[in-house]
Amino acid sequence: MIGINIYLALIAIATLLSTYRVFRGPTTVDRLVAVDIMTTITTGLMVLFALYYGRMIYISVALVYALLAFGGVIAFARYLEGGL
Repeated sequence: MIGINIYLALIAIATLLSTYRVFRGPTTVDRLVAVDIMTTITTGLMVLFALYYGRMIYISVALVYALLAFGGVIAFARYLEGGL
């Protein structure tokens, strides 16, 4: 139980730092990387909830979310590069 509280505190700190980068990023690429970090944080949070509540379906949801987020970041990066 204490381990989960520590993980939640670390996730909160990482979320605050990446949110700062989203709003203050000097370039669009910095903002895109920060959004990608936030999707990774969200995926980790889903897995943490799966472990806490003992519901393994959340791990499947986290996996699908991670794949969709990866595809979205790749598509947006290609758009920024001018490839789409």
